[in-house]
Amino acid sequence: MTTQTIPRVDLTPAAADVIEKLRAQHGPLMFHQSGGCCDGSSPMCYAVGDFIIGSSDVWLGQINGCDFWMSDDQFEYWRHTHLTVDVTRGRGASFSLEIPMGIRFLIRSRLFGENEMNHLTPIRIGGEA
Repeated sequence: MTTQTIPRVDLTPAAADVIEKLRAQHGPLMFHQSGGCCDGSSPMCYAVGDFIIGSSDVWLGQINGCDFWMSDDQFEYWRHTHLTVDVTRGRGASFSLEIPMGIRFLIRSRLFGENEMNHLTPIRIGGEA
């Protein structure tokens, strides 16, 4: 019996629709969530190459073909948490690509169950190949 890897990050159908619209306009995309200023708790969507991943950023997986990264200090808080990217109406105070659409990405979360913790998607650190 094969054990399935459990994703650390997922998305809602509404977020997938927004990603498709943004991809059509901007090309390949990526997400980053930091603990910094502005909407630090909101994931930011960028065209690939418009945000430089640091050597300590943590890759959590992909959503709809987009890499999802998080700053290492945020990851320390969220490492036991499943993240779901969603969208909501309203402008965030960020540079994320969806802002001109009058919406913003947000995170919904839940703690991983004990049985999930041993089967999570392996992380990758920014400087790793």
